[in-house]
Amino acid sequence: MWQTTLFSNFVRMTIDVLFIILGALVAYLLGSIPTAVWYGKAFHGVDVRQHGSGNAGATNTFRVLGKTAGIIVLLIDVLKGFVATEWAWLMMDWKIVQYDHLFLYKLVFYKLIFGTLAVVGHIFPVYAGFKGGKGVATLLGMMLAVDYQTTLMSVGVFLVVLLVFQYVSLGSMLAALSFPLLLLVPRFKPDDPAVVVFGFLMFLVVVITHQKNITKLLNGEENKARLWRRRG
Repeated sequence: MWQTTLFSNFVRMTIDVLFIILGALVAYLLGSIPTAVWYGKAFHGVDVRQHGSGNAGATNTFRVLGKTAGIIVLLIDVLKGFVATEWAWLMMDWKIVQYDHLFLYKLVFYKLIFGTLAVVGHIFPVYAGFKGGKGVATLLGMMLAVDYQTTLMSVGVFLVVLLVFQYVSLGSMLAALSFPLLLLVPRFKPDDPAVVVFGFLMFLVVVITHQKNITKLLNGEENKARLWRRRG
């Protein structure tokens, strides 16, 4: 009898692992959708990678195609990260997998894994020659799905930095850093310390993808977001 139960549990766990691997692949492919590139080509006949900073992200879309296009790309990129992260929860809610039976890891662990893969997909999109954006918007969607309250505070940090200094890159990096730092405050301390660890890792990813921006900031050559500029 116990042998049958053991075999049944082994089969169940194997199936769960396979579905998690499949779910992880879906998260990466979802994150890989090059929103800025596809939107620019479909509605403006423009490849944003050939203009402005050459980056396939929302900021360059704002710069090249204007506010409406930039907002649309931004929202879709945020949605990619959010949906990919919540996909881990949906797999449990739909009883596709049973996370509690897999190495005692909690749901938040798989949400972080799926969300991270979506960010990686945005930076290295399979649909666009593995040359994508910097991953900030997709990371925002991921963190909203993990801890929306702390994330909204980090968004506040971004907005303050943007309004004061008018540098999107600086705001993005400081906002990314503020997320794990806020989680170290007892009031915002998460149930799982893995969230803090992933927060710092994601900050490092943001810094790495902004290396050119950091150099320009240090040399005083970084482009400012002219928030109050009017078009002629």
